Amino acid sequence: MTKIKIDSNFNKSADFVSFHGDCLELMSEIPDEFVNLIVTSPPYNIRKEYETKLKLSDYLDQQIKVIEECVRILDKNGSICWQVGNYVDNGEIVPLDIMLYPIFNSLGLKLRNRIIWHFGHGLHASNRFSGRYEVILWFTKNDDYVFNLDPVRIPQKYPNKKHFKGPNKGKLSCNPKGKNPTDIWEIPNVKANHVEKTIHPCQFPVELIERLVLSMTNEGDWVFDPFMGVGTTAIASLINGRKVIGSEIIKEYVEVTNERIKLAEKGDLRIRPRERNIYDPDNPNNIPPKYAYINPIKSKQTTLK
Repeated sequence: MTKIKIDSNFNKSADFVSFHGDCLELMSEIPDEFVNLIVTSPPYNIRKEYETKLKLSDYLDQQIKVIEECVRILDKNGSICWQVGNYVDNGEIVPLDIMLYPIFNSLGLKLRNRIIWHFGHGLHASNRFSGRYEVILWFTKNDDYVFNLDPVRIPQKYPNKKHFKGPNKGKLSCNPKGKNPTDIWEIPNVKANHVEKTIHPCQFPVELIERLVLSMTNEGDWVFDPFMGVGTTAIASLINGRKVIGSEIIKEYVEVTNERIKLAEKGDLRIRPRERNIYDPDNPNNIPPKYAYINPIKSKQTTLK
């Protein structure tokens, strides 16, 4: 069993910082340019159990404070991935990615992708079409940033397709390692009998965060989630050799996170495998769940500023 060093307060020598409290309090302890990737899904201001609904202007003011601190602690070659849906007010939807983009832009960040996360299940609308996607805004501080495509390639649709003319005739016309997953990701959300389901009503699937962690960081890097929920970012980071910092205001969610990490230390945490296809009722022979396991984390002294 792999044991990792866990601390409830910021500690440079920890593998996982699991902070119960306000993210701004935690970030005040984190040095400038310390983390390599920030991945989170902030409250959507729609009266979930972990939030108090605010006027949209007040909500955005609240977000500004968090985003400013995130930019401060982000490495100059790092990335921020802000996953959001819609704010709903009297039946009218307001896309939060559109409202939040000017904040990031005003802080000098550059938008690299507006990733569409498409999923098949959710609430059914009666007076409009049912929403089945959310957005991940991927920003960087500058033009020199980490992006590793090979670890997140997906199978080619036509893996044996070859050039039929020209100097490459007869050679494969696609990358044998797989293709770029593009900016539209079809990944099941965590609902009903999903193998990863916990008490959280809006839980991230591990494979969604894994794709961000693997492509935007290297082993030993630090990942930060200011709104950690039940620890999906922590799991996706730790099982792939990254260190992680997270904060969460609801004690029960912190407890669930810590229990999931304990299971992963023993190799007993079940997750949906990234290589599994979307369920097809005509071909139900899916790859079974796999057990997540935390591998030894390599120390990266260059991050200890």
